[in-house]
Amino acid sequence: MSEYKLDRTTFKAMTFKEADARNVFDKNTPLSERLRQGYFLISQAYGFPMDNPPKMDKTVFSCRKHKN
Repeated sequence: MSEYKLDRTTFKAMTFKEADARNVFDKNTPLSERLRQGYFLISQAYGFPMDNPPKMDKTVFSCRKHKN
């Protein structure tokens, strides 16, 4: 396995002011917008459209009561 190297062309050195301006999850952003942005990132990472999410497989999870 080859050694991991950081791709320095992807990142840019910024001041704190510039980085704050680029922050899309700002404290002033409403919660609903932050959730929508997060859902968009998840849909892009897993490759499904936002308007047609995959169905949950309910056969994987099971629940039972503990004995007293």
